[in-house]
Amino acid sequence: MAPVTRVRSSATAVRIVRRNFSDTVVSSLRTFGRAVDIARESVAGTVTGIARGQFQWREATTQAWRLVTVTAIPAILIAIPFGVIVSIQVGNLIHTLGADSLLGATGGLGVIKQGAPLATGFLLGGAGAAAIAADLGARTIREEIDALNTMGISPIPRLVIPRLVAMILVAPLLNILIIFVGIVAGYAVAVGGQNVTPGSYWATFGSFTTVADVWVSLLKAALFGFLVVVIACQRGLEAKGGPRGVADAVNAAVVLSVVSIAIVNLGVTQVVEMFLPTRLV
Repeated sequence: MAPVTRVRSSATAVRIVRRNFSDTVVSSLRTFGRAVDIARESVAGTVTGIARGQFQWREATTQAWRLVTVTAIPAILIAIPFGVIVSIQVGNLIHTLGADSLLGATGGLGVIKQGAPLATGFLLGGAGAAAIAADLGARTIREEIDALNTMGISPIPRLVIPRLVAMILVAPLLNILIIFVGIVAGYAVAVGGQNVTPGSYWATFGSFTTVADVWVSLLKAALFGFLVVVIACQRGLEAKGGPRGVADAVNAAVVLSVVSIAIVNLGVTQVVEMFLPTRLV
């Protein structure tokens, strides 16, 4: 009887694991579908609202200023050590190869093409997503969202779209700030600590870096901001279970935003390198 019991227990455990896995996959697909619906409705509502002159510019400006206040200082604090680290690590390798003059190109490309958009996305996915998810989650727990739905008012135009536009406007500006601070920090280290002449630094920087690289960096930052605001709004609008539900929504928004940014950045980088490879002069 014992072997039969063990076989039945193993079969039961397998069924439980399989059912839980299936439920998790189905739930994830449904969540992704709801996020896609929010994104589609938000984009359509933004275009329609602007075309009809009904867009809430004041609310979007307020949300943009809130994002700036929670991300500007951290962006500077991240950009400085990032530019220094890139300059030191790459500089040591280039110095070993005897190509010190190329430090400006490598440091600039590293900051523009990867460092700035990733830092922007992670900042927005941390501070920005937490703020949005907490705000909308608290509204959901207080049944404000249910009240809007009862009155026949969709929360997307009222709450999601202004935050979406604010995030897309702030993300490229934050990206530019990180690029500027990171390059200046790398330049200071290269000239002051690695004996690179200012002329050779900026000459190689201008030779290898193109305007297309900057545009791609800005577009990546805007895309990351779009992902962050959609995820944060969805988690906030679906919060439930009291204050603990708001905390869970904030945690999920931050984690999903960071993971999504890392995955999307990998795909975008591969596509960009296929069609816009680094220029060699």
